[in-house]
Amino acid sequence: MPDLKALVGRTRLGSVRLGLRKCPACGISAFVKLFDDETGVRCLRCRATPVHLAVIDAVRSLLAKRGIEDAYEMSSRGALLNYLRKKIPRVVTSEYLDGVEPGSSRDGIRCEDVQRLSFADEQFELCTSTEVFEHVPDDLAGFKEVHRVLKKGGSFVFTVPLSESPLTVERASMVDGETRHLLPPAYHGDRLRGEGKVLVFRDYGLDICDRLRSAGFDQAFILEPTKRYFGFGRKVVVATR
Repeated sequence: MPDLKALVGRTRLGSVRLGLRKCPACGISAFVKLFDDETGVRCLRCRATPVHLAVIDAVRSLLAKRGIEDAYEMSSRGALLNYLRKKIPRVVTSEYLDGVEPGSSRDGIRCEDVQRLSFADEQFELCTSTEVFEHVPDDLAGFKEVHRVLKKGGSFVFTVPLSESPLTVERASMVDGETRHLLPPAYHGDRLRGEGKVLVFRDYGLDICDRLRSAGFDQAFILEPTKRYFGFGRKVVVATR
């Protein structure tokens, strides 16, 4: 996800808005909308987007119920990670780095492939991610790995682009190391690879909870947005081991 400076070139003057909102990460803050997309909306104090803020809000609710000592976040920077580090004593981070063996590091950044995590069983009370699993070739393997590294009673809190369709649509698959396209290719961007570089393997529907339960989670549900920022809010998926 691009940082605030990278968004300036996409700013549309007719869309720019500024206002005060309550940020779940840092309290009352100024929010800006630079263009008509959720990536163009930011809290000016913590730089969080509506996607980050939805996960932060869900994590806040968990922390209000019980203490959490260790967490795994599937990125190495960003507003969600900053929030977790303020609230949880031990936070492990990673990125998926091409050509780097899971569990090893490059430039100080740990590499992990969620389809085959290098962590031992039952390491974390919380796992979080934003916009990761639509890019994972075998998401069932990834969900099983998250389940494996969570402690009993632990939670997986995450976002993916989520439609109102009852069924997930597979866009591509990986067969013998080769990508097989089932639909015209779609791509997202990220901070490491840039815009339009990361293949979308599926468009998730409401059956994502069934997919999580089939991976071993005891409970899985979708949280509707409780807050919107210039009209933008995100659903959050929560699964419990």
